[in-house]
Amino acid sequence: MNKNEIIEKLTPIFREVLEMSDLVLADELSANDVDNWTSLTHMLIMTKIEETFGITFKLKELKKLQNVGDMITVLEEKTK
Repeated sequence: MNKNEIIEKLTPIFREVLEMSDLVLADELSANDVDNWTSLTHMLIMTKIEETFGITFKLKELKKLQNVGDMITVLEEKTK
């Protein structure tokens, strides 16, 4: 799966969980940039991503995630 396809699937997840219908995902976007992005909403986002993409994140992969770009990179690897 390429980056654009991943963003198309991620965007509705982030918009729903963070309750921000106009949120635009960018590589550098992180929890520090979004008021509604708390530890709880982060876990909800990750759970929905696992369900949507049919994958499971390993703990070491989760620790690498600093922003949306990192998440996209991991998803590109997991959806090859």
